[in-house]
Amino acid sequence: MKIVVLDGYTLNPGDLSWEGLEKLGELTVYDHTPFEQAVERARGAEIVFTNKTPLGEKELSQLSGLKFVGLLATGYNVVDVNYARKQNITVTNIPTYGTNSVAQMVFALILEMTQHVQHHSDTVMDGKWAQCRDFCYWNYSLIELAGKTMGIIGFGRIGQAVADIAEGFKMKVIAYDSFKSDQSKRKNFKWVELDELLAASDFVSLHCPLFPETKGIINKESLQKMKKTAFIFNTSRGPLVVDVDLADALNNGMIAGAGLDVLSVEPPQADNPLFRAKNCLITPHISWATKEARARLMDIAVDNLKQFIAGTPVNVVNQ
Repeated sequence: MKIVVLDGYTLNPGDLSWEGLEKLGELTVYDHTPFEQAVERARGAEIVFTNKTPLGEKELSQLSGLKFVGLLATGYNVVDVNYARKQNITVTNIPTYGTNSVAQMVFALILEMTQHVQHHSDTVMDGKWAQCRDFCYWNYSLIELAGKTMGIIGFGRIGQAVADIAEGFKMKVIAYDSFKSDQSKRKNFKWVELDELLAASDFVSLHCPLFPETKGIINKESLQKMKKTAFIFNTSRGPLVVDVDLADALNNGMIAGAGLDVLSVEPPQADNPLFRAKNCLITPHISWATKEARARLMDIAVDNLKQFIAGTPVNVVNQ
């Protein structure tokens, strides 16, 4: 059985092993695959794994022997799952590997925004503390999280993990989701509608999937409903946010700041307006990328294929 990984580098830049897949068939791993080479490299394979290399109807229609497409990610918009279903091609994803890592990243961004750790360390290294007449100084207002309201849009596994950490900081938690799971165990928690969440939150964190109804959910109108002292964070999907509207809101003081690990286009264009926005932290889509999370992703990808071979497929997104 021929197995091809089209773009394995982001999952495994060299610190993990492909041994699990090697045991299941004849494995070829490409670090990166240009879009125009996807069909050529996948041709003849029964099994193809992809992370961000698109496999639309045009590509899938040319891969007559293909039986299984494994996403090396949670999102599966790079594969035409409807066409794959018609061709009896099973498509699986990796749904739960990064929960803790993403939640951790949310608070890395929050704490940088509220404590300005890197900035103050830089000023110390530049000699400012040594020259200071007082025993301490700060260049920004420092913000305590206890008692503040964390608003979470999308309250699945990651949203709930973020809530757990927020509760550890003694924050109040409010959440908006189309499905309201039982959260009776939580103290200082409340389900709210989206407008109330935007108006009441000191920190807003996005954790909803990208659907037509959620694309651009953070836009000029929704940002106008937020407090001027509020911060917004996106570690979910870039297109949930209208980049230019967020940049305008930051530059005009409509909100206090933003922390983003994803952008609407990745890699971003050099003229993205958020690069010049005030009080905006941007990291290069790394919340998923701790070694521990990537190791879990690899293990689940291998198990997905094992289960498919055994006739008991799991994590199928096109049933």
